[in-house]
Amino acid sequence: MRNRESIKAQLFGESVIRGMTRLCREYDGVNLSQGFPDFPAPKLIKEAACKAVMADVNQYAITWGAASLRAAIVAKMQTFYGMHVDSESEITVTCGATEAMISALLAVVDPGDEVIIFAPFYENYGPDAIICGAIPRYVQLNAPDWNFDRAELESAFTDKTRAIIINTPHNPTGKVFSQAELEIIAELCCQHDVLAITDEIYEHILYDEAQHLPLATLPGMAERTITINGISKTYSVTGWRIGYCLAAPEITAGIRKIHDFLTVGAPAPLQEAAAVMMGCDRDYYTNLADFYRKKRDFLLDVLNAAGFRCQIPQGAYYIMAEFRALSELSDLDFAHYLVKEKGLATVPGSSFLPPGESHSGQVRFCFCKTDATLQAAAKCLQRL
Repeated sequence: MRNRESIKAQLFGESVIRGMTRLCREYDGVNLSQGFPDFPAPKLIKEAACKAVMADVNQYAITWGAASLRAAIVAKMQTFYGMHVDSESEITVTCGATEAMISALLAVVDPGDEVIIFAPFYENYGPDAIICGAIPRYVQLNAPDWNFDRAELESAFTDKTRAIIINTPHNPTGKVFSQAELEIIAELCCQHDVLAITDEIYEHILYDEAQHLPLATLPGMAERTITINGISKTYSVTGWRIGYCLAAPEITAGIRKIHDFLTVGAPAPLQEAAAVMMGCDRDYYTNLADFYRKKRDFLLDVLNAAGFRCQIPQGAYYIMAEFRALSELSDLDFAHYLVKEKGLATVPGSSFLPPGESHSGQVRFCFCKTDATLQAAAKCLQRL
């Protein structure tokens, strides 16, 4: 019998992150693996969603996004970054940032092209490139500060390079790319005529005076940057699947075609609710960062006391923790040990690395959880 999987599907496995959540449920553990909050979403966005449903906003929205949401995105980008975005020609609303990324890649990358990806990386990026028929080229982010070597990045650019993927604030490390680092990336993109696809889903979750700078605001980058974002992390609604792409009109035209035939459109009533939430007071974003900073600091103290060595994240809501002082197991085996024997689910660090790199000596913890969940995790860690 023929292999029922395509060659592409054989080149990557299932999501390790979501697999750890399933394993956690099997062992009735505490889930610090998958990055979804276990507390309620803001009242404003929930009420707006209910109102939209009861107002019968239940049919297809405009394929590339409801007018109200596109207008809200325009206003938000202007308010926070001074960016002018045209709602009619530069925005595509998608089914989550996940669909935004694959739609963008399918729209601009051809089979045989190369896509540069910083490693460690959010686990979707490698498979996304492969689905497009592209060849991933990995550039290392070096612990403990997760900086890249300029010479290594320069050597990754070739005449086959079509795009580079940047994620800031960064999952899984919590790194926030500095202006100097982004300027290096911008210089190389302009020099080699390469597109930048920048995932900025954690833009408002920042600590210790870290600042988020959209790559598209740098000289020469507006016309060659695809900015990907969504409402999942900022508004604690990861299951709503409302994302969006911002790009120049000639790029957006291709993204919209791919998006149309992938998913047609994102959920109509939830788009209306997202538009309402984007009009919230600016204090919301300040309070959100402070809310997560306290959880970060609590978990850092717990992990350090348990014998982990941790890099302090500047943004997002994850901690990469080295466990070599605690165990000689591989990171996958250690993650399975934690959930099966101690009742605590994490993600092995190797799931964020290129294929073949199987032992990072690290696991990732997420802290977008209630205080009760984090305290339960602390009890699990005390038993190490």
